[in-house]
Amino acid sequence: MSDTKVLIIIPTYDEHDNVRPIAQAVHRHLPDAHILFIDDNSPDGTGAILDEMHTAQPFVHVMHRSGKGGLGRAYIAGFKWALERDYAYIFEMDADFSHNPAELPRFLEAAQQADLVLGSRYCDGIRITNWPLSRLILSKAAATYVRIITGMPVTDPTGGFKCFRREVLEAIPFERIISNGYSFQVEMTHAAWMRRFRIQEVPITFEDRFAGYSKMSGTIFKEALWIVWKLALRNHFHRYPPRPGATT
Repeated sequence: MSDTKVLIIIPTYDEHDNVRPIAQAVHRHLPDAHILFIDDNSPDGTGAILDEMHTAQPFVHVMHRSGKGGLGRAYIAGFKWALERDYAYIFEMDADFSHNPAELPRFLEAAQQADLVLGSRYCDGIRITNWPLSRLILSKAAATYVRIITGMPVTDPTGGFKCFRREVLEAIPFERIISNGYSFQVEMTHAAWMRRFRIQEVPITFEDRFAGYSKMSGTIFKEALWIVWKLALRNHFHRYPPRPGATT
């Protein structure tokens, strides 16, 4: 697929130890892909490192934002950037190697038969390393919570390793996406599902970060709790997408 334009969007905040190796790994596994780093004015100097990388490596692009605006707003800015250009496949991916770049070609292969490909930690078993049991239980409970309330038939709705066809992003009105933390992942998948796009999960192995620190907070967790009810209400608590042609 060397003639198909692929963009990997990677938000960053205090990831100075990770950005160079993750870019090298992505380029090794998808040498024709471009990377868009979106940095929220990291105080650890990540932005300056990204500027150096952009100068030296033409496949690396950088978007600087003025402050820590949140995961969801970063991705939406990246989606808009991608749609202004002719990228056919747009990925979401973390900078910390919890998402293995070696999986990228498999996502693209799956995307030939799907509109949205989700990397699932819970498809065909549990594939997570270096997590305490309490965090695993919380993550599994969150996945069950989302499925019970919304009816969305995915095993890992909170995961952040994804590949969108551009047609999916073109169909989703970003101004209606209200979540900004990790619940943004649930809302974007829900929006695609509501529009009857084909969603396929592929099993991945998730390894907790080896450098930097987690950005999870109490505010992000609370947002995730209520946003699921907001999505269910938006769909009038129906546990399936509306009929073709209906407004979502």
